[in-house]
Amino acid sequence: MSAPTPLPTGSNLRLSARFADVGFSEIVRIRNRVLELKAAGETIHQFEGGEPFFETPEPIKEAMRHALAENKTRYAPSSGIPPLIEAIVDKVRAKNGIPAEPAHVVVGVGGMQGLYGAFNALLDPGDEVLLPSPYWTPTRDLIHMTGGRAVCVEAARMRAEGIETVLRARLTPRTRAILVNSPNNPTGQVLTRADLEAIAGFAQRHDLVVVSDEAYEDLVYEGEHISIASLPGMYARTISVYTLSKSYGMTGWRLGYAVAPEPFITGIKTSVLYSTNGVSTPTQWAALAALRDVPASFFEECRAAYRQRRDRLIAGLAELGLPVKPVPAGAFYVFPDVSALGGTSAEIAMRLLDEARVATVPGTAFGCAGEGHLRLSYSLSLEAIERGLTALSDYLRQRTV
Repeated sequence: MSAPTPLPTGSNLRLSARFADVGFSEIVRIRNRVLELKAAGETIHQFEGGEPFFETPEPIKEAMRHALAENKTRYAPSSGIPPLIEAIVDKVRAKNGIPAEPAHVVVGVGGMQGLYGAFNALLDPGDEVLLPSPYWTPTRDLIHMTGGRAVCVEAARMRAEGIETVLRARLTPRTRAILVNSPNNPTGQVLTRADLEAIAGFAQRHDLVVVSDEAYEDLVYEGEHISIASLPGMYARTISVYTLSKSYGMTGWRLGYAVAPEPFITGIKTSVLYSTNGVSTPTQWAALAALRDVPASFFEECRAAYRQRRDRLIAGLAELGLPVKPVPAGAFYVFPDVSALGGTSAEIAMRLLDEARVATVPGTAFGCAGEGHLRLSYSLSLEAIERGLTALSDYLRQRTV
């Protein structure tokens, strides 16, 4: 094969500069290695994933079948079909305490598009977003792709030294927004009402917008989920982003929504219009069934199953000298301290994968406060968790021999 012809100096055949600080994450690197090993016939104990262990409930699938049979396959309004918008308004008013109006809702392609639209609507080049770490990996890249700069804030320091003190130390004239993610991916931390009131007070005093990622709102085991937009004075300065992926086992359906007042909602709607022009029409009818037809008992059963898995994985890791502190109160991840294993978290994760066939995600994928940890998902069968713990135990025992 001949060498590629060099591009002329000053050529326009180049990638946009905004991609210079955006890249594929450590999660993708681990996932690709898992695929390589599985293709070679290896059995992998997969704790690296981020999907519910259960399948999409039948009422949702049945609604999709009905939508197809009834030829509900034409273009829909780019911001969402009216019945789904109405159901979302009913839901966020009753469940989240958010005083939304139908005009304040936009349906998007998963929570990811909601966040992208939020930052697109908010940020001018160089605007800063205070981003508590550990954070969901794509959040930083979404901020940078839309022209902003993520300012990493250590969540543990916020707990230890006070939210006001730590956030104020990161504040600059370019600060525009704060990201809130509760329950948190990867730690499972659930912010208390006092935590959220402190963040809300800071945002109001410094005229900041809050982007609230509430993807795991239905997976809270201790305490309660509180939407920051429901606090006094906060709806006017909050963009709340939701997804059906985690609550309803709908990761592949790609449907979420954002709720915000003007002027933000117009920007988000425009971002959706000129990227995807909306969400698949039959998928929206299925989403309507998710919000209207899935009973509350479904979430109770899911939470009980997750809690059992969480407790087993935490106990197993503790026996191996890999503590999980504090115990996650939500989501479906643990974030143990693995510094005793030696090396960086990326080195440890790859070592566990190559030598123990245990797939995890290195803490560095989650920002400035992630090093020294690994993320493991307990959204697996109990049997899979047991097999993974056994493989990890065997590997660690061999290392000490």
